[in-house]
Amino acid sequence: MKNSEPGDSQPASELISKRITELGDWRGETLARIRELIRQADPDVVEEWKWMGTPVWSHDGIICTGESYKDKVKLTFIKGASLVDPASLFNASLDGNARRAIDIHEGDTIDESDFLTLIRQAVALNRSGKSKALKKTKS
Repeated sequence: MKNSEPGDSQPASELISKRITELGDWRGETLARIRELIRQADPDVVEEWKWMGTPVWSHDGIICTGESYKDKVKLTFIKGASLVDPASLFNASLDGNARRAIDIHEGDTIDESDFLTLIRQAVALNRSGKSKALKKTKS
């Protein structure tokens, strides 16, 4: 795993683990479970620590970020608008041209199978080098 910010002496994976522990509530448990699912979906995922303390999962580009707020854990998929989401996991940032997000509130559940599919799809999109904008220009 790699450090992404100058001055971070700890590996990103350790910083993410520390964040999960520091949260110490349902948000930490949620972030830990999401992290497990991302690693399950893509064993080659790279964990990064960016933007002064945001967990980031990448594979040939950013897959998603995992931000924690007082009332939610927000998973932002950088190329989410280009992903097929038949299970409607995306429930935030729906108006953007590129990003989509999943806001998880206390007590919410996420269908793990659908989430794994979404992660694998995001990795495949990154590996293809394509985006929605590129698809539109080819039409």
